Amino acid sequence: MQLLLAAAMGALVGFGLWLGVTALRGIRVVPHAHRLVPAAVPADRAAAWLGLALVAGVVVGVVTGWPVAGLAVGLGTLTGPVALGGTARRRQEAATAQAIATWADMIRDTMAGAAGLEESLIQTAAVAPAPIRPQLETFAARLRHQPLEVALDGLAGNLDHPSADLIVAALAAAARLEARDLGGLLARLAEAIRGDVRMRNRIEVGRARIRTSARIAVATTAATVVFLYLFARHLLEPYDSITGQGWLAVVTAVFFGAGAMLVRYSRLDVPERFTLRRTPHREGAGR
Repeated sequence: MQLLLAAAMGALVGFGLWLGVTALRGIRVVPHAHRLVPAAVPADRAAAWLGLALVAGVVVGVVTGWPVAGLAVGLGTLTGPVALGGTARRRQEAATAQAIATWADMIRDTMAGAAGLEESLIQTAAVAPAPIRPQLETFAARLRHQPLEVALDGLAGNLDHPSADLIVAALAAAARLEARDLGGLLARLAEAIRGDVRMRNRIEVGRARIRTSARIAVATTAATVVFLYLFARHLLEPYDSITGQGWLAVVTAVFFGAGAMLVRYSRLDVPERFTLRRTPHREGAGR
């Protein structure tokens, strides 16, 4: 039985290593791996992250002989970026929102120079802030062979940000109804977006201390367990039994439950995204 278990563990380790190496080389061995990992992990690294979690869980399970510990390490590796990390993702979201506000100001200033709406959109796409420049360049290319409203709809999907929806909706309304106060509207929207970013930054400063405390607690617990396993193994012998594994499962559940609560209570509610809605008559007229 132990021989079969060792063989199975070896096969899993080999599969995990192969999965991680091929993913790092850019080979799409798991096309939908991004659906199995947290959103904080980039989609292009999802397969590598899955492989890392699998290898870490199997290695810990084989070395310690504790299946609960292996499962906990695997799940912890997989979900850790959500509960204890995500700083880079939040900074990127804030930078995107700031870029959208800056782009709105650029459109307003360009239109003030007697440029038309479409001309202003094309001109600002080439000099837009870096976080949204690729999407705007794609949008400018679409404008050459698509109606403005259709291209704006595609831009909203590419930017995929609630603040972008506000700007896109204002531009679409101006294109459809020839709104005269578009410059003032864009200025007010830009200021509102910047105010939202400032508010979220202040909230994140307070929550950063809580996340730091959680990281310290997890790291201290893990370091203590590793130290005891290496230098005082006899203190951990009760966990070798089935009953000990049961109690370890309880302790693990407490940690994961605390992590789930940390994620739940630190989540900021964002407005539901909306897209441009055109009637069939207008869609047919735009073709």
